[in-house]
Amino acid sequence: MPSTLPDGDPVPVDGALPGSALAGLGQRPFAFYVHVPFCVTRCGYCDFNTYTATELGPGASRDSYADTAIGEVRMARRVLGDVDLPVETVFVGGGTPTLLPPEDLGRVLAAIDAEFGLAPGAEVTTEANPESVDEAYVHRLREQGFTRVSYGMQSAREHILAVLERTHTPGRVPQVVEWTRKAGFEHINLDLIYGTPGETDDDWRASLEAALAAEPDHVSAYALIVEEGTRLAAQVKRGELTAPDDDAMADRYLIADELLESHGLHWYEISNWAADPRAACRHNMLYWTGADWWGVGPGAHSHVGGTRWWNVKHPAAYAARLAEGTTPAHAREILHAEDRRFERIMLELRLAQGCPANLLDDKAVRRAIDDGLIERAPYDRGRAVLTRRGRLLADAVLRTLT
Repeated sequence: MPSTLPDGDPVPVDGALPGSALAGLGQRPFAFYVHVPFCVTRCGYCDFNTYTATELGPGASRDSYADTAIGEVRMARRVLGDVDLPVETVFVGGGTPTLLPPEDLGRVLAAIDAEFGLAPGAEVTTEANPESVDEAYVHRLREQGFTRVSYGMQSAREHILAVLERTHTPGRVPQVVEWTRKAGFEHINLDLIYGTPGETDDDWRASLEAALAAEPDHVSAYALIVEEGTRLAAQVKRGELTAPDDDAMADRYLIADELLESHGLHWYEISNWAADPRAACRHNMLYWTGADWWGVGPGAHSHVGGTRWWNVKHPAAYAARLAEGTTPAHAREILHAEDRRFERIMLELRLAQGCPANLLDDKAVRRAIDDGLIERAPYDRGRAVLTRRGRLLADAVLRTLT
């Protein structure tokens, strides 16, 4: 089952935000995240807040979910007041959002547009599993106003997909990418995972090459994390599978960076490569650069003006709160100035554009430059940018700089 929610301060029953959060509202970019918590099966490595039919229980269903989510969109409008807040990006994640009909996803998008207004050229993304869509589905999705699709490819090797308990076959990905492009989507991402037990360097290269052959304009590559409470963690603990090796993970990252760069996809965030700036995920860039966003759905997190909150996790509890007219928020925290400074460094340092040098201790940065972890030339221009080696050691570099 998904991990537990963090503790925090209580949230007023009407969801009201403190004045510090509302100050400057509308001066920062604003986005929506919509969480769809449904999956056909639970993958062995996954600890996301998702539910299969047998886990869901009474009080929530796929059929009613769009209406419930729309209720939170309308609550967001009441909480945020009448400030002009054009929505720059919408990202629908999960779970498997494409288990819902495209028209249901479109109704949630239409509610966001009606309450807040979508900014001209807004990026509207949904995640999808390759087996959850067909050609007709992606055409209907495009008709609902979606502009970008992110597919969970994970691997092109059947034995790796089996360890991850993914249900699609390797040949499915190029087919759905072709359908998606024909439907009029300009931006398509493929998600990959490296470090799965049993994976070799050749397996990883094959997955990268298969992804590139499909010609997406964006690839995300993430190191496998063995999360406590998952079936994968239990298999590793019992010795049935070997835990991911840190040195092998570093080698796989270098393979990805070199191969993707050689095919015209350039890193703009440690785990993300895009064909050009237009192909970068604008929604994630807003997360990484301190924007405001409202997270709709069970377990979804939100951030407005230094106040962060998170919703109750179970879909039934979430639906019950909204039916009563009360906030679905479980708890919240107000970030102090030093917290916000640390988070800004942590997030912006992951970007190819780096973070402002004046946020960092000069002596610590100079040592990192000498150690080959920070680029010298950008620092002389006022930005701290990780080298390729620095990207491999990003968490350790962050600790030394803060």
